[in-house]
Amino acid sequence: MTGDLRVEVDQPDGGAVLDQLVKDDVAPALARKDTSLWGPDAESEAAVRLGWVDLPQTSRPLLAEIDALRADFRQEGLDHVVLAGMGGSSLAPEVIAATARVELTVLDSTDPGVVRRALADRLERTVLVVSSKSGTTVETDSQRRAYLQAFAEAGIDGPSRMVVVTDPGSPLAKIAESEGYRKVFHADPDVGGRYSALTAFGLVPAGLAGVDTADLLDEAEAVAADLAASSPSNPALALGAALGAAHQLGREKVVLAEGATSIRGFAAWAEQLIAESTGKRGLGLLPVDVGRSTAQTPGWATAGPDATPVAIGTPEHPVEGQIITDGPLGAMFFLWETAVAVAGRVIGINPFDQPDVEEAKRQARSLLDSPGTGDGLPRAWAEGAVEVYAEPDTLGGARSLDHLFGSLRQLVRPTGYLAVQAYLDRDADADVAKLRDLVAAGSGVQTTFGWGPRFLHSTGQYHKGGHRDGAFVQITGDVREDLAVPDRPYTFGQLQRAQAAGDARVLVKTGRPVVRLHLTDRPAGIRQLLESAGKANS
Repeated sequence: MTGDLRVEVDQPDGGAVLDQLVKDDVAPALARKDTSLWGPDAESEAAVRLGWVDLPQTSRPLLAEIDALRADFRQEGLDHVVLAGMGGSSLAPEVIAATARVELTVLDSTDPGVVRRALADRLERTVLVVSSKSGTTVETDSQRRAYLQAFAEAGIDGPSRMVVVTDPGSPLAKIAESEGYRKVFHADPDVGGRYSALTAFGLVPAGLAGVDTADLLDEAEAVAADLAASSPSNPALALGAALGAAHQLGREKVVLAEGATSIRGFAAWAEQLIAESTGKRGLGLLPVDVGRSTAQTPGWATAGPDATPVAIGTPEHPVEGQIITDGPLGAMFFLWETAVAVAGRVIGINPFDQPDVEEAKRQARSLLDSPGTGDGLPRAWAEGAVEVYAEPDTLGGARSLDHLFGSLRQLVRPTGYLAVQAYLDRDADADVAKLRDLVAAGSGVQTTFGWGPRFLHSTGQYHKGGHRDGAFVQITGDVREDLAVPDRPYTFGQLQRAQAAGDARVLVKTGRPVVRLHLTDRPAGIRQLLESAGKANS
């Protein structure tokens, strides 16, 4: 226990690892930004990725700028904040706003229905925050173009409604400056996206929406000294040691569940931090977000010997070997960032690079140039509103959805995992997310669920670079009413399909089994999938 920060570790196997971390003075070395902590191969990357250690202090000057801009917008009657961003640019502000019970519209989808609905929502009162570290994120750039066109068609001065968060000198920064956008916030270039919760990427959109972001920095600063202490009571060392030791013992899954806590949606942010930081070189920890922690949650039931259960807040249904973490949100951000960096040392990887992310993006760009090529998966059969695509060996003779869902566990080793990935409308097609629990219960293996392309900027790194024991079920759907991306030779629907196909190509190329379920009628197809997945449990 450190102030209001709570970490309880029921993992005795981590004791020796924790003792070694204390002996090696890892915590104070990290606090002083020692780039040698992860070995010589990681030093050059670590040299430009440790700025997050100082953020409770270095982000302070942002607060007055955010407050002043928010006041100006409110005076102009602009009180609807939309965030166009992916991965680290959207996950942290989404958690910050949800925890503070403040409205923030997060646009991290390329589904035409999602984008069209956002454009139609209170445009006359809208401020768009465009966040991209690289300044070249295709989803974010497409959304920016769509909003500029919508503003122009409504007779609104679009640039005056645009706020940009990006690294200094990025292509997005140059566009914003040349086109006269309202404000450009330059983020710290020495902080990677998944460690950027307390930078401008997390603070600007949340602050403009109405969150008192000073509290987050205060909460993080209050625990900074304790997280830098070389002591077995250091909660970040204890958590990092437990996660690293679990990996050494073959427990390479981290099952995240929300208990009694004031924080909302923390696991979605932790997913990216854990997966992108550790999932590489055939190693890493796979985060599995099972939602609320209850006795009925299938994720806990399948935790098994390959997983470490972690509760965010006090669990309603405690289980053996569980780790409990809780505290103020700013402190929790800092705790987990420190712990995952420590776990990276224990596992033996560089926690700051993401070597396998770019290939899927490259494939998607190639498919946009040649849209007829697709993912290369052959069509196996159709059933009602569902078309099934996969290599014959992957299907193992399955010729019906009931058979397919009943045999999914055959695609992976007993301690492997299944990833259900839905390139659909997160709101209109929300019921498809119920597949996670149904597939987990029916297969008996760890099962993740992700909305595409959102998960590509989160767990996508682990899928390609982590342990090679996963199988992937992609769900795509026909688009009834597409939406053009202004000044680009493709639509949002084509972009969405290219992203799904590009990811499938890379997974298949690396030997991962992929099944794609294409819905010719989304509502009818989702009902079919849920029915067949449910039968696999009976």
